[in-house]
Amino acid sequence: MILKVKKLCFFLVIMEKKMISYVMLGTNDLDKAVNFFDIILHPLGLHRVVLDRDYAGYAEKKRESEIEFYVTKPFNGQTASVGNGSMVSFLVGSKNQVDLFHEIALKNGAENEGDPGPRPPEGDMYYCYIRDLDGNKICACSKI
Repeated sequence: MILKVKKLCFFLVIMEKKMISYVMLGTNDLDKAVNFFDIILHPLGLHRVVLDRDYAGYAEKKRESEIEFYVTKPFNGQTASVGNGSMVSFLVGSKNQVDLFHEIALKNGAENEGDPGPRPPEGDMYYCYIRDLDGNKICACSKI
């Protein structure tokens, strides 16, 4: 007796999962910080979707309900301070976005913490580093 076995294909649908829900940086001057981040996050595809007296939130246009980045006055009312050894990094789609982010940030008061370029020099990732108006270290990077 020959048994015919039908192959069944099962597709497992896995929802996209992010490990980090959002990033929040503190500021001592929300108005200045909002103006700064409105400008420098634009080339990364993020725009402001919420603003109140204590914080601003930024998201991608196609996912406005999924805020990824906040700039905020500290909840405890104390002065915002920089985390020594802390950094936020944005993964973007191209070297050009990294270059534009760096250029726009410096033109708007950021400090240069590392010019755009591959790291390591023979690597396949392209990075730049800045410090925002409150001294927070921020990176933009892409695959080459």
